[in-house]
Parts: sequence; C-alpha cells; structure tokens
Amino acid sequence: MKKRSVFLPLVSIVSALMLSGCFGPGEGEGSDSLTITVMGRKSDLAKSYMTSIFAQYEKATGNRIEPVFFEDTEFETSAAESFSKGEVPDIFMHFHNADLDRFDFEENFMPLNDQAWVDELTESSLAYCMDDAGNVMGLPYWENSVSGCYYNKTILDDLGLRPATTQSEFDILCEALAETGNLPICWPAAGGGWMVQFALDPVFADDPELLQRLNRNEVTYADIPQVTDMVQWIADAADRGWLGHEYLNWDINDVDPVMSGGQAVMTFMWDTWFYTDLAKDGRYTVDDFALMPVFLGTEDGGTYEGGNLNMMMVNKNGGHVDACLEFLTFCATAENYNVAFDGISTVNCFKGQTTNIQSPMITNAAEPVEGVLRASTAASRIKGYSDDDVAAALDSLFRGKTDVAGCVALLDEYRIARAHDLGVEGF
Repeated sequence: MKKRSVFLPLVSIVSALMLSGCFGPGEGEGSDSLTITVMGRKSDLAKSYMTSIFAQYEKATGNRIEPVFFEDTEFETSAAESFSKGEVPDIFMHFHNADLDRFDFEENFMPLNDQAWVDELTESSLAYCMDDAGNVMGLPYWENSVSGCYYNKTILDDLGLRPATTQSEFDILCEALAETGNLPICWPAAGGGWMVQFALDPVFADDPELLQRLNRNEVTYADIPQVTDMVQWIADAADRGWLGHEYLNWDINDVDPVMSGGQAVMTFMWDTWFYTDLAKDGRYTVDDFALMPVFLGTEDGGTYEGGNLNMMMVNKNGGHVDACLEFLTFCATAENYNVAFDGISTVNCFKGQTTNIQSPMITNAAEPVEGVLRASTAASRIKGYSDDDVAAALDSLFRGKTDVAGCVALLDEYRIARAHDLGVEGF
C-alpha cells in the first residue's frame, strides 16, 4: 500500500509547536483565513492524493493546511508524546488499530455520525471507521484494498488446476502443487504476521459478542477453538512443505522476487501491493495473478478482508472544529476526491469514485468477494493485537520451540501484555 513526495522540513514541526500548544494559526495569516494542522506519518502525508486534496482546499478557501509529521518508524511514540503534552493537532490521521488506544478517542476526538458524507461511504469503508459503540471515528481517506489469497493463474492453468472455493479444496490444491514440484504458498515468516489477521477476521467479525468478551478479558484465544484450528493448520502446512524451505528467512521484501519469479504460486496479500511492489519486468507480472479467498483453517468458505484505511479524526477540543468539519466535507465531495484519486489503484472508499483504477483481479471476482468480504476486524478491533507479536509467536512454533497449544498461549500472553501496557480496562 505504498508517488510523488512533498515533505515539509522538520523545522516546520518545531515552528508549529512554538506557535501554539495546540498548533494554532501561523503568523501572518489574513484575518479571514486560518491554518488547519494535520498530523500523520511522513510518508502518509506525502501521498499524491493527500497533497492534491490539501492543494485543492487551499485554493478553494484561502485557508492553509499545515502538515505535522513524524518519521514512520517513530510515529506512534512521537505522536503519543505530543498528545501527552497537550499538543493535539486539529486533524489526526491514524489507522483503526490497537495503537489508536494510545490517543484516547473519547477524550480528544468527536464522533462524526451526523456528517452528511457518512452516506457517501461504501459499506466496507464505513464499517472500518466505526468503534464498538457504533460511532464514526473519522473520514476514511486512503487507498482501499482487498486482501485475499492471490494466485498465479498462469501456472494453475498450465497445470490444469483450479482455484479453491472451500477449505478442503484449498488443502487438495496445496497438495497437488507440492506433488508437481511447485511451492504452494509464499509465507514471509521473518517478521510477517499480517496473514493471521485475515484468518481471525471471520471469527470475530461474525461474532461481535465474542470480540467484546475477548476485549473485556473474559475469554482468551485458548478458549476459542477456531484460533487453535488456525495455528494447527499453519503448523501442518509448514510440516508438509507447503511453505517451502526458505520461508523462515523471507520477509515482506522477498515476496516480490518469489512471486514475480514464479518460486511460489500463492500468497496472502492485498491487491494494491501487486501494483506498487511487484516487479514490472519479472517473469510473472500483475496480469498473471487472480484472487481467491483466504483459507487458514477458520472459515470453510474462506474470507476476504476489506482495506485498512487511514482516517482523518477531528480534535473536539481545538479552536478550528467547524473549519475541520468543513475540510472533511470538502474531502468527501466527489468533484474533489475524484481529482485527488485520479489514476490511483484502489477499491472505492466513496460511492461516487470514478477516476480511480479498479484492479481486474477484484472486478473479475466481484461477486464472490462481496459474498465473504469482511471489514478488517482482528487488527483494528482486538485490544492489544500486534502483527509483530503474532510473527514472534509463530516463529517459536516454526522453530520447534513450542507446540500448537504453546503458540496459542504465546498469542494470548503477548496480546494481554500489550493491552495492559495500553491501559485497556480489564487487563
């Protein structure tokens, strides 16, 4: 999910902090104009659709957008420190994940349920931005992807094999590929834990009460059979050679050469990755790939995950609340977002999006995708969830340091510890 970059020098942050504890208007503003501060990751604020919507707004209103950024690797910690000092921006950009708990939504941000643009959002993007109480937390303004099992259709066609529609069919497909000397799955185990969230989505998206009980620390993963089923399936896949011999050394950067070179047939990924990261001159390109559901032992019919989206949230305690709401409305207006997202490869966030590119991998699977698509749930709704922790627990399993039950116990241990550190009630 990765264009043209326009960065403010770091001194801009310092200047903004000096001007106001809450990043107030800059010196030299006209009496009828104001400055709206937007805090986010450095690379996020430099996305072409972000710089476009900022420029459009400034031209149309005479107001100014002041990006306040931190380096990507330091963002969560640095932003949290800023908030602890009372230095809260007018608009805060964040994904709906466990780290958002650091920023106390109820204390700092206003629910946006009553905004007219809510009806302009697609069903999946709206679901992603809602909290447990049904509040709309922010405006999703980002690349929207569909995650699933992306497979090399050219290789499957050459072998006379078909994509799977059930878990048992997927297991048979993996076995058939292995028997023909093809590596079934590219699993980047060296730091790659995102695949597990796809398996957990149906467990918790389909049972909201179970999710609430987990987040109240009333049940653990060990009490949920599907979690053990998932870990058991992954362990069996590794034992059967379906993940290959090098998977423990592969990370996200290895997925490109493995998939574009045809070393593996399938991987659990999102569509935008194939446009931003897959080599354009490899043996296999994006045109060689298609989409089937993720099958990881938790849902017989498989599952797809909707996009993880950056949200613009409004500081309810700031001095520019009305202007921020007007800015969000500007962003959510079709004539404006269609300029910003022109040529961007993304599934629609807004019902009126027309200028973005829709991947044939998605459009060709539109009906089955809609049938089992779930909003990103594990990474966004489970308190204390972390892809890094998942990868660490699976690493112990893969290296024989623990068994399936022990791996589930580690997943619980890491999740509970992180929820405790975040101050989640009940932990």
